[in-house]
Order: sequence, then structure tokens, then C-alpha cells
Amino acid sequence: MLNVLRVHLPSDIPIVGCELTPYVLLRRPDKTVTTDDVSESAPLDGHFLRYKWYRVQSDKKVAVCSVHPSEQATLQCLGCLKAKIPVSKSYHCSPKCFSDAWQHHRVLHDRAASAVNENGNEEEEVFGRFNNSGSGSINTSLSSSASSANLTNGSATVYPTTVSQRNGGETWFEVGRSKTYTPSADDVAPSPIPRQLIPVDAMGSLDVDGRITSSGTFTVLSYNILSDSYASNDLYNYCPSWALSWPYRRQNLLREIVGYRADIICLQEVQSDHYDEFFAPELDKHGYHGLYKRKTNEVYNGNINTIDGCATFFRRDRFSHVKKYEVEFNKAAQSLTDAMIPTTQKKIALNRLVKDNVALIVVLEAKVNNQPVDNPGKRQLLCVANTHVNVHQDLKDVKLWQVHTLLKGLEKIAVSADIPMLVCGDFNSVPGSAPHALLAMGKVDPSHPDLAVDPLNILRPHSKLIHQLPLVSAYSSFARTVGLGYEQHKRRMDSSTNEPLFTNVTRDFIGSLDYIFYTADSLVVESLLELLDEESLRKDTALPSPEWSSDHIALLAEFRCCKNKPRR
Repeated sequence: MLNVLRVHLPSDIPIVGCELTPYVLLRRPDKTVTTDDVSESAPLDGHFLRYKWYRVQSDKKVAVCSVHPSEQATLQCLGCLKAKIPVSKSYHCSPKCFSDAWQHHRVLHDRAASAVNENGNEEEEVFGRFNNSGSGSINTSLSSSASSANLTNGSATVYPTTVSQRNGGETWFEVGRSKTYTPSADDVAPSPIPRQLIPVDAMGSLDVDGRITSSGTFTVLSYNILSDSYASNDLYNYCPSWALSWPYRRQNLLREIVGYRADIICLQEVQSDHYDEFFAPELDKHGYHGLYKRKTNEVYNGNINTIDGCATFFRRDRFSHVKKYEVEFNKAAQSLTDAMIPTTQKKIALNRLVKDNVALIVVLEAKVNNQPVDNPGKRQLLCVANTHVNVHQDLKDVKLWQVHTLLKGLEKIAVSADIPMLVCGDFNSVPGSAPHALLAMGKVDPSHPDLAVDPLNILRPHSKLIHQLPLVSAYSSFARTVGLGYEQHKRRMDSSTNEPLFTNVTRDFIGSLDYIFYTADSLVVESLLELLDEESLRKDTALPSPEWSSDHIALLAEFRCCKNKPRR
């Protein structure tokens, strides 16, 4: 007789695209114990294993923990109810969960107390946020992809597609019959509410000439995806460990990125091995060609394959690759110290300047009707810069110097070719900082407080901190757009800086660090991907989360080329 002694799954959480193989412990007729499969093609004494996988849909309304959405809530913060904070944020799965989250949770109370008329979503106020189906929530998915190993003597058995109501309101749907099962999006938490592309009013009387593509527009996405090497449980302890795992995040990120259908994609914090083994081949399936620049490794001393970098992808049917420039700020630092720093101070200077950061600059040529333009005199070129200025906030001089170095390099390209330009990335600089001022205004005020930090005198004279590129932040177009329909989008903007209120959301920081800049003499913004607010983040008070797999949010802009005006 063949007996099943034990069956369990390696994980309680189904992850889209990650194959599940159940652990099955058997006792054979000879009394030996094994984990080897006994398939229908090789039965033992006429017996073999047959597998069934089910998704469970529950009609029960169960409150979900606001911190660990895979867990059922066991307690509720009454202070949230009194403050009229959305009730979904008041649930916790245990006293320890509530205690660990208190420092950040208290911020919700403080905000509510200081708000004049702050109300949560009415439905959430009354009912909270409930799990109502296995395909729509994580915690019912703990059993939604259940495996059942059954003994059979070979007789044919007909399995119904749907098993009738069980356990007071649960319906079981059969989803698979093989030993392994790969969860789909229907088996896990609901995807975030789709972000819409919002048309903006192009200010001025720019003469659009329909360049770039036959449709006249193209879209650009910029997104810091959070490298797995940085996504530690210690740093992001508010995110469930399963949602922080790379197998889960990579599938969620890919689904999000592909869903935007951008013509050009600029990603930051892409690990070298993840580019080669995942993003390049997966995005190739969707019609993208990729280029990659790994950060240098003079500071980094870990596995070279896990060093992150910048990746730029473009649709093969929209663009072709013309040229690639790689900017290594370490080399620029070496040249700077050789030219300006006394020999006795060079080691100190390099220790301050060398941060392994890079930029990837790609020149693309647009295709018309999926073919390159035949007339070389009418080549439709576009220059796209992608960078991640990953510098500690105390090193304001180094951050500004790297941005200035990048812009001077782009100026040289602009001189050699009359070409529209995009500057995308995570600059780790908030609106109003010196790097942001240099990008957006073309100069830095000599009295700017950031300039006070310059121990190596690399920023002097301050008059050199200029550039001639007519760069404008794409998302500032929201601030310049009028109309009642735009008020909700303007509320997600900082009126003093004309930038989003945030592009980076963690427990320790909320603010804007990511930007898409464009040359306003040759490009005009047609539409922008709507920004997120706290309501859009729903239960998530910090990122990453089960729904959003990076601590940054993606930015996307649609552009149209216009006839060039003289540059400043």
C-alpha cells in the first residue's frame, strides 16, 4: 500500500510566475519513506499520485492588517476611528505589529489632527477593507492555491470545474492538475488601480511638425525599481518579506512597466545579473531593445554581478540605436583631482568624489511607418540621458558636481547636433536644491545654501555652475495647465516648486527625487502619467508594498517634437 504521510507547500504566499512544487512525503509498500514522485506512467502496485490545485473564493468579509496584508486583522486602533482616518489603516494583525508600526502610524493621527476637513473614503469608513475573493486578496490566497495529493488505483475520475459551497461561503475553483502550479495574477493580490495618462495644455504657440513618428508623439518612462541588493528586511521592515522578495517584485515590476507601454524606458537600480537574466530577455519579448551601463566598482566590494546600473530600453518598431555614450563619474573625479587638487590632498579628494555613479546617454533615430527615414537630411534624432545620482545627502558638493558634469557632457552633444534631449533619472535631489536649480533654471544662485558645503573648492567660481540647455521639468506642465479637471492633479503638486509632492515614499522620507527634463525648444509635453496620492496608495503608507514593488513611483510623459527655437 502507498501512503501519503505529509503534504505541504514551500510558501504560503502565491507569487505570480513562480512555480510551486508541493513537498509530498510517502511510505512505499516496502515501508520505506521517500519524497520521490509516483507518477501515473510509473505506478507502484497499480497506485500513483494525482494532483489537484484549487483557488478559493470566499464570500466572508474579513478585515486585513494594514501592515501585513497577508494576515487577518485581530485588533483595531480606535484613535483612527475618532480621527476619521480611513478605517483600513486602523487594522493590525497583532499587538507587536501595532507596536512596531506605531512611530509611523502616529503620523497618520498627527496629519488628521492638523487637517481642517480630512475624511476617508466613505465606503472604507463604514466597512473597512475586506477580503472577498481568492483572486482579489492576498490572505485568502493562503489557501487559494491549495494542492491536494490523492491516491488512485488508476480508475478514471471526473473532477468538476467548480466545487460547490464549502465551509459556509467558500467556493473552490479547480485551476490545475499537474504536480506543479505557477500562480497567475488571478491568484494573488489585486493590481494597483491603473494610473491614467492625463492630457496637458501645451502652453505657447509652438509649431508642431509631426517629427519623431508618424503619429507625432512618443512616451518616455523613468523609474527607479529598487535594486534587490538594497531591499533589505531591516530597511523596509514594514513591507511583508514575501512582497520584498525578488521573485515577487520582479514579476510585479515587469507587469507594471509593460503595462505603461512606453516607447522609451529609463530604469535605475537595475542589477547587472537582473538585466542579463530577466529584464533584457523579458522586455525583448515585448518588442524592446535594451542598453545597459553598470556602475563602476571602486567603492563597491560585493559580488560584481549584483552591482546595479542604468538600463534604457526602446521599442524596436519606433526607434533604432545610433550611438551610446557612457559617463563614469569616477573617471571625471580622477581628471578633476589631477587638474585642481594638490598632490597631498588627492587621496582625500578621491575618497569624497568617487561614488561609482554612472550615466547612460543614448542617441536614437525615429522610424516612420516602422522604417528608417530614407533622406539622411531629415533624420529624426533624439538624445536620452539616464542617470542615478546616488550620493549621501551630506555630500551636497559631490551631488551638484556630478549633475553639472553630466550637463556639460550633454552640451557637447547638443553643439555637435541639433537634437531634442531628455534627461531622466533619480537625482536624489529635492525640488529647490542646487542640483534641481541647475537642471531647471540653468544656473545656481551664488547665495544658495547648498554651495556652503564645498571643502574641495570644486564648485568655485560659482559663476561656472551654468549650462545652456533649455531644460524644463515635464511634470511642471501640470502647474501651468488650467481647467477644473486638473485641480485634483494640481493638489498632488508642490505649488512652490511645480514638482510632484513625492516620487519616493518610505517611512523615513517622503519627497521628490525623480525627474524627466526635456529641451523646451524642441519638445512639448502632450500628456503625463497621473501622480499618486495617499488615496491612490490605499493601505500603503510607505513603499515598497505588495501592490507597488519599489520605494519610488514611475514617471511617464508623452512628448511631441516641435520646430526648434534658438537656444539660450
